[in-house]
Amino acid sequence: MANSNLPRRIIKETQRLLSEPAPGISASPSEDNMRYFNVMILGPTQSPYEGGVFKLELFLPEEYPMAAPKVRFLTKIYHPNIDKLGRICLDILKDKWSPALQIRTVLLSIQALLSAPNPDDPLSENIAKHWKTNEAEAVETAKEWTRLYASGA
Repeated sequence: MANSNLPRRIIKETQRLLSEPAPGISASPSEDNMRYFNVMILGPTQSPYEGGVFKLELFLPEEYPMAAPKVRFLTKIYHPNIDKLGRICLDILKDKWSPALQIRTVLLSIQALLSAPNPDDPLSENIAKHWKTNEAEAVETAKEWTRLYASGA
């Protein structure tokens, strides 16, 4: 880690992410900017996203860890808590953020969100409505999108 103007905390978190990756998650800093991470999350088993490989970007703002990382999906996904721009509706990325949380915690929470979509706190109204009115069909659409956009190809 040659970027000496990075706070120690970011360096330590980055080293831990690289040396002890969380299952189904990989995150590596960009060579040009150590605050910018390329993230891949595997769709959790027993979820509509199973078998998918989802690319995300994670950026640590100057105020990190006092401010939450900025995270968004780059892979298209059919999910009530993720909008078409890839923005994620997750409490710890907004009002429930705490400096005690780490990049790893955030990524695990996003992975958990894939296992348990919450149409009651939606970012995508249409998808949430679909999920509530016909969950089986919404799940099929999510599986289809996973095949189309997240097959790792």
